[in-house]
Amino acid sequence: MISAADYARYDGLGLAELVQRREVTPLELLETAIAAAERLQPQLNAVVMPMHEIARARAATALSGPFAGLPFLAKDIFQEYAGVPASYGCRALKNARLAPAEHAEIVERWLRAGVVVFGRTNVPEFGAKGITESQAWGPCRNPWNPAHTPGGSSGGSAAAVAAGIVPIAGANDGGGSIRIPAGHCGLFGLKPGRGRTPQGPHFMERMHGAVIDHVLTRSVRDSAAMLDATHGPEVGSLFHIAPPERPYLDEVGRDPGRLTIAFSTRSPIGTAVDAEAMQAVRNTARLLESLGHHVEEAEPEIDGMQLGKDFITMWFATCAATMDEVKRRTGSGNDGFELDTHAMAAFGRATRANTYVEGYLRWNDYARRLGEFHQRYDLFLTPTLALPPARVGEIRTPGWQQAVLRVLMALHLEGLVLKTRIVEQMVQENLKWVPFTQLANLTGTPAMSVPLHWTADGLPLGVQFGAAPGGEGLLIRLAAQLEQAQPWAQRRPPVHAAA
Repeated sequence: MISAADYARYDGLGLAELVQRREVTPLELLETAIAAAERLQPQLNAVVMPMHEIARARAATALSGPFAGLPFLAKDIFQEYAGVPASYGCRALKNARLAPAEHAEIVERWLRAGVVVFGRTNVPEFGAKGITESQAWGPCRNPWNPAHTPGGSSGGSAAAVAAGIVPIAGANDGGGSIRIPAGHCGLFGLKPGRGRTPQGPHFMERMHGAVIDHVLTRSVRDSAAMLDATHGPEVGSLFHIAPPERPYLDEVGRDPGRLTIAFSTRSPIGTAVDAEAMQAVRNTARLLESLGHHVEEAEPEIDGMQLGKDFITMWFATCAATMDEVKRRTGSGNDGFELDTHAMAAFGRATRANTYVEGYLRWNDYARRLGEFHQRYDLFLTPTLALPPARVGEIRTPGWQQAVLRVLMALHLEGLVLKTRIVEQMVQENLKWVPFTQLANLTGTPAMSVPLHWTADGLPLGVQFGAAPGGEGLLIRLAAQLEQAQPWAQRRPPVHAAA
């Protein structure tokens, strides 16, 4: 049996190498991971659906692939495991315990890479928030300070990786849900570009391709190697994105050259940006200059408020469609869903079809303007988060707003509300913590959060880099250079498997 301290010293590839050298067995790794998850569950609430017996049976079989024998956690949304119920953070689905007949394609590829999935991680209802505090499972907490959120929607996965339960966990990103929790928890979080990893078999593109699956990791090389194992088209893919020039793992340690990098600390929706977030970017800019890169202040000519409104329009409409589908599948009434979800769905249903399409057509404008920007700049640097990680419950909808929402929905006044300036207020209120991440989703471009800053209170606050389409390799090259120049793996939170 490997000790918790020894287990936590290795990244995913490192543990897989131990298995390959027969210094440890997959079952021994699994039992260490399960013990860590169970010990830390009362403090973090990260793993909400254990799969221990399924995992033990798999660990006893012959495994192959670059991560053969590695304990792994999947996110409890879009990453279905055959025969295991998925709750999506929703009471209706949790109670119905509907189990898929087949793996999601991304899970199938993870399994072919050799991982042993032993649980599903905590998410907000339908992954619709940047925090992980569902009524179905209760709040997930940040290992760096359990009074604070690990972010969302991949909050459970981020907490588990940061706490050393696993070195890699499944995540996905439709508005920042890989990068946001990475920024909260001191992790590396790469959001690949649209179409880079599979979405099937139940979806070909979620939210017009704004959503993408990948992982959260402590090391850059784990993220690169897992992308090698999962990228590429699947049966029914709507388009085939150009393959990388070389394996992504080969980008780790490869000289990125002298890059021209633009940076901005201005919130694109006009909300406040904390001094710590601005300092994180300035410190990163100085680090980049010391590595030989050219850094200057600039930003793409994009109306950030309009982009935020178009994002919220799509988000609310998707929430409405998801809620209606869950009602059909489970037979649940309104009591199976949270009030905030009801409100988002109600605004989604009240949105006129032409308004939705007009917003979607503007995605092309944003992509075009960002493409023009990337003709001048290799990368775009911003804070990942505008504000430090919130305390658990801090972003909860106030009681008076809940009362107003109930009245609006009872009187079916959502359509009238959408015609007022309240929509802009909704955008600012919903996105003020995370106004920088949605651009990459709507344009389909790759982006990453890199853990280069901790606040005076000891909380992580990541910085974000965005690249042009197909720029995953460039992002990995730079991330690996930054990881070597300013290592973060040795930093451990107070709540940790090895503590």
